Amino acid sequence: EVQLQASGGGLVQPGGSLRLSCAASGFSFAGYAVGWFRQAPGKGREGVSCISSSGGRNFYSASVKGRFTVSREDAEDTVYLQMNSLKPEDTATYYCARYLGSHPIAGLWATPSQYDTWGQGTQVTVSS
Repeated sequence: EVQLQASGGGLVQPGGSLRLSCAASGFSFAGYAVGWFRQAPGKGREGVSCISSSGGRNFYSASVKGRFTVSREDAEDTVYLQMNSLKPEDTATYYCARYLGSHPIAGLWATPSQYDTWGQGTQVTVSS
């Protein structure tokens, strides 16, 4: 069974950091790009970042660029999202998802329909 499981969320003060993990199982992880999305209460699902299968072509939304870094460790079938300089507006449930291919396409990587498998989400709350 193809599965993704996100973890690492929690409560952090503004300016703090968190590292999210996305553990994959049931498929050839190294052959797929993986994306991170988030959804705040009352809002739609927003693409945050996507990492290609090679790790060499990555994308970030304008709202997190320069603060978040995506990486992957294929030996562990895991993708990470390092989040620094967190702001209250980063508060959301964060999801990881498997992209429909190995190389995300600019302009499409943030579209939820380009992903076929989703993890269960991990809550990130940024508050003092």
